[in-house]
Amino acid sequence: MSAVWEPAAAGVLRLPSGRLVRGRGLRRPLPAGPVPAFALYLLRREPPPVPWEARWLRWPDFWLPSDRTAFGVALREAWARAETERVEIACAGGRGRTGTALACLAVLDGVPNHEAVAYVREHYASHAVETPWQRRFVAGFQ
Repeated sequence: MSAVWEPAAAGVLRLPSGRLVRGRGLRRPLPAGPVPAFALYLLRREPPPVPWEARWLRWPDFWLPSDRTAFGVALREAWARAETERVEIACAGGRGRTGTALACLAVLDGVPNHEAVAYVREHYASHAVETPWQRRFVAGFQ
């Protein structure tokens, strides 16, 4: 792998395949160090432009993605790119929407659906995936 995150960096989730993806809350300042090559932003409103490639998906706080098909396409792109690039997934707080997306990413990486939330809570943030419907979304993600 080249051009990926440091595995010990704050907010970086290591998937079983070895891919590294940074999750973060956009309310906090950009962490020091390398910037992402690709980012997936999960917010109610379109975020300000960034100097790296980014996708925005409409996703209200505490809810689910407004367009689930677009979410699946964007998440698969993020997963593929994480093999060789720095990928970031972020929402405002970095826990609910970001955690849900990271859990779905873990499913794509081979973690069984019923274990994905626990995986992300253990390896990323203990309070990730905040609502019962977010947990159900991960359980049914394909």
